[in-house]
Amino acid sequence: MDSENKKSDAEEILSEFQKTHVDEPVEEPQAEAEPQVEAEPQAEAEPQAEKESKPTHETHNTIFIGIKPIMSYVTATLTQLASLPIVTIAGRGKRITQAIDVSQMIVKRMNEVGYEIGDVRISSDSLVSKDGKKRNVSKIEIDLKNSSSN
Repeated sequence: MDSENKKSDAEEILSEFQKTHVDEPVEEPQAEAEPQVEAEPQAEAEPQAEKESKPTHETHNTIFIGIKPIMSYVTATLTQLASLPIVTIAGRGKRITQAIDVSQMIVKRMNEVGYEIGDVRISSDSLVSKDGKKRNVSKIEIDLKNSSSN
């Protein structure tokens, strides 16, 4: 009989733990939902800041160069150029050369389509590395546009 009581005690403890454990996750999503609502206006605020600097934000898109094969960025850029007048290719650090390669593949190899480089911007960003040191990272932004849209 003691073993039955122990099982029931253990079951009671588990049920209480599950109740409190279940109650906490119910409260956590509510707490998470509130920051998500707050985070969404911040995300909307960033494009608004871009709209102030460039009034054609709705007709402007940026392709960030990463570790994928170059041709995936070429096709992504061509897809965007089909519907938008200007597309920016952005590369940072070691990826600057790939950004230039993507732009040149579009301009040189797709010359019958009529794309050209509209603007090139170079800058550097100060970032804090994993070891805590401040590092300057070079950045390039290349604007491609349809030359027939002038």
